[in-house]
Amino acid sequence: MNIQIIGTKKCSDTKKTMRFFKERAVQFHFLDLNEKPLSKGELTKISAKLGKDHIIDTESKEYKNKGLAWMDYDPEQEILENNLLLKTPIVRNGNQITAGFSQKIWTQWIKEGK
Repeated sequence: MNIQIIGTKKCSDTKKTMRFFKERAVQFHFLDLNEKPLSKGELTKISAKLGKDHIIDTESKEYKNKGLAWMDYDPEQEILENNLLLKTPIVRNGNQITAGFSQKIWTQWIKEGK
């Protein structure tokens, strides 16, 4: 398994995700969006797998402060301008990708990986 977790250290779901994999002795690489933003290429790959409508966090403070609920916008462009709009954690396992806390899917990955 080649797990990558993308999120922020302050995000509670990202913390739960890291704990989930640690408790199951699954090594992972963590990318903190506050330290290194996603590249356009990485975001495009994630968006292609999940769909543009599923990559933006409509519950985030940034989303509400910017008033995106009342605007037409390109989710990828908004995320490139402010990575904190990305729905986290993003968890990648090779070509498989999830957004948000997805314990059932990760458990299946672990079963298939062993």
